[in-house]
Amino acid sequence: MSLGHTSRSSSLIWMLAALIAIGPLAVDAYLPAMPDMARDLNTSIHHVEFSLSFFLIAFGLGQLIGGPLSDQFGRRTTISWGLVMFSLGSLLAIFTPSIEILWLARLLQALGGGLGVVNTMGVIRDLYSGKESTRALSRVISIMMAAPLLAPFLGSGLLLISNWRSIFVFLLAYALLLLLVLLRALPETRRASSNSVEQGFHPFKRYGSVLRHPLALGYLFSTAFSQAGMFAFITGAALIYMEYYGASAQLFPILFGMNILTLMLFNRVNLWLLNHHEPITILRGGQALQLTIGILLVICFVLFDLPLYAVVAGIMLFIGLHGLIMSNGISSAVDYFPESAATASALMTASGFMMGALAGGLVGLLGDGSPTPTLVVMACCPLAGILLRRLCHACARPSSPNAQTKEEATNSNR
Repeated sequence: MSLGHTSRSSSLIWMLAALIAIGPLAVDAYLPAMPDMARDLNTSIHHVEFSLSFFLIAFGLGQLIGGPLSDQFGRRTTISWGLVMFSLGSLLAIFTPSIEILWLARLLQALGGGLGVVNTMGVIRDLYSGKESTRALSRVISIMMAAPLLAPFLGSGLLLISNWRSIFVFLLAYALLLLLVLLRALPETRRASSNSVEQGFHPFKRYGSVLRHPLALGYLFSTAFSQAGMFAFITGAALIYMEYYGASAQLFPILFGMNILTLMLFNRVNLWLLNHHEPITILRGGQALQLTIGILLVICFVLFDLPLYAVVAGIMLFIGLHGLIMSNGISSAVDYFPESAATASALMTASGFMMGALAGGLVGLLGDGSPTPTLVVMACCPLAGILLRRLCHACARPSSPNAQTKEEATNSNR
């Protein structure tokens, strides 16, 4: 590979990482400002928290809409639409006079963010395949992980020098700068083919083709339930660390950020493992280890009432192992759909948000003031992912005698 090609590839990875980071930045940066927002908008903090729920739902919806749009009209066009919508939502949030307008602003932000972010895997699949696709996605995720690590500190810093609206000023500036850079430097990696134009825009048909593919569906369940386990922790993190163990508000971001560091580390480990193993092998190993850690956390906590440092260490390992599952699962599934990569990627990521919402709801529903419900839901997620992956892949064999052969052939080419 030439030096110029390597440089262009590195620039592309950084651009895609900046694009995908818009989601965690929009979610995590304003978390420290929620009490101030509630007071300023003369509402309860629970109503401000609803803005986060609205964002997550609309972010998943934006990806579901954006996937087929991207495959139909191209990556650059869809990214541009998404960033413009995100910018309009940020502008509306800056001048919002009420909580209802804030909800609308967050919906616009999320729809636009989802519309843009879903193109990340589409661009990667346009340019790479097999192991190279997995490596590229792992590099993007490794860089992007800095966003949820730094966003709460960024939000707190802006609150020290200004008010909560400055956070949305930052998000507006970030989106506009990103739009300018991508329009100047990102090539169109997929143009609307004559076949897609003739067939018309049929998003449900495209999603149906993914859902009817048992091998891809198995990977979808693997990544979705791994992501659900992470959202279960995020939902219960404040209760576990602050209310049950009494960690201070200053210590909480550090404890939370340690999980992001572990996730970044395992993404680097995944890149190394790809030099020696196939993506499906790494995914299976990651799921098995995540299930083992989840079960041990539940058993040890119930029997021994673990101290804080032991729970933190166990959760760090559990969250970190997500790095061995996410990129391998998505790239393995998307490889089956070269003509609709963004659609397949949209369904994969949106499913993770939906399962995450379900897992978080269970944590709240089962909450008893202790970490037990959170830990139990976390442990059940990799178990469900493993069982459903095995079921789907088993179903592929009798329905299609060549299904396993195709999968082995795909893996052998990676």
